[in-house]
Amino acid sequence: MDSTYRSGFIAIIGKPNVGKSTLVNRLVQDKLSIISPKPQTTRRQIKGIISDEQRQLVFLDTPGYLKPRYELHNRMLKYIEDSLQGADVIMFVTDSPGYPTDYDREMLLTLKRYRAPRICILNKIDLTSPAQVELQLQELAEHGFEKLFPVSALLDDNFNLILDTLTNLLPFSPPFYDTDQLSDLPQRFFVQEIIMEQIFLNFREEIPYSSTVVVENFQETEKAVEIYAHIWVERKTQKPIILGKNGEKIKAVRLASEKEIYRLLGKSVKLQLWVKIKPRWRYKKNALKEFGYH
Repeated sequence: MDSTYRSGFIAIIGKPNVGKSTLVNRLVQDKLSIISPKPQTTRRQIKGIISDEQRQLVFLDTPGYLKPRYELHNRMLKYIEDSLQGADVIMFVTDSPGYPTDYDREMLLTLKRYRAPRICILNKIDLTSPAQVELQLQELAEHGFEKLFPVSALLDDNFNLILDTLTNLLPFSPPFYDTDQLSDLPQRFFVQEIIMEQIFLNFREEIPYSSTVVVENFQETEKAVEIYAHIWVERKTQKPIILGKNGEKIKAVRLASEKEIYRLLGKSVKLQLWVKIKPRWRYKKNALKEFGYH
């Protein structure tokens, strides 16, 4: 490996719904993190990897920073803390329409505890005026960032300057992962995320936040994959909502999920979904462990 090769971990943090996952997907040029208009869509740490002849950038997409109200939130905050502690570079993401919030200010104070260099992404600048963006950049410049980037993660096409800046902040090191890897997570994890994304997109209010998905069986052949998954909810009254009249709602989730899984795997997909109940699972450490929130 060339002694000028750079490799390292980049923790992406910010309050919920500022566009962190959209940004990761645009940077790695693939869909790794699920996206919905609702906050708290991302619940775990998700790695996205960019590799070429000179560098390997490992992005750590984290849940949105929030005040914990139950044990699942504590686990989400632990993912953020672990990402920050292991990061070679920290990417703070906020959005122009919302900045500054109390969460922004709290995170900016928190970041001062970490020695890793930091850059700032001011996202969604297409939704505010240039004058407001300029004032926000002036205020953010006081927080010790190596570089500030005003962007629209949804609309912009060229992120090379961000990638080059991050590369120059990484240590000289051989790659941590095979250079053809896009992530280190198993396929069934992304299948669970795809189904969860459809729940966020198809249901309102409390249903997405009371739900989680576990793939129980993943049978793959050369041309097809058959998947059995459970959608867990907290209350009996939530089960018929997920199912819908004559099973129409869960059918919509299944069909949309099969389409996305086919895009991911490139194989014929047969997905079977069951809805099960585990009361107050978000509050219970044992249930969270059972559902893969380690």
